[in-house]
Amino acid sequence: MFEKGGYIVYGTTGVCEIEDITSPNIAGVSGDRLYYVLNPCFKKGNRIFTPVDNEKVVIRAVMTEEEAALLVDEIPTIEELWEKDDKVRELRYKEAIRSCNPREWIQIIKTSYLRQQQRKAQGKKATTVDERYFKAAEDHLYAELSIALGMPKEEVKDYIQRRLSKK
Repeated sequence: MFEKGGYIVYGTTGVCEIEDITSPNIAGVSGDRLYYVLNPCFKKGNRIFTPVDNEKVVIRAVMTEEEAALLVDEIPTIEELWEKDDKVRELRYKEAIRSCNPREWIQIIKTSYLRQQQRKAQGKKATTVDERYFKAAEDHLYAELSIALGMPKEEVKDYIQRRLSKK
């Protein structure tokens, strides 16, 4: 169980702060079951109530500052998701987003970026699928790194570039 005030990754919602752990007094909700009250960090105006023992949605701790720095250092060695078939690639992108695994988000970012560059060189536009999943993966990754590294989300991309250029 996570602690009140801590940060977690909650499925595709992304990084949330645990506002409270309680048995809510809501009609239709068992009074003996504990729930997290979550505030998404980058999607304001939402509040999520989810059972502490929820097994339908991935719930995991946000990576530590050390884990975040190590992950950034690993980016050059993380392989892309090369898949020729567009439908299969989209399915793999979707699974990677749902996995809540930062390494898989990096795979999407790298794959989409390289595909965009290849298409650009051929005089073609990036595909909508690549653009959509690139944005989603980047959003999830930067949100988590932002919390883990204690910096504004807007500064994460520059942090990654600076750190990797030193290698």
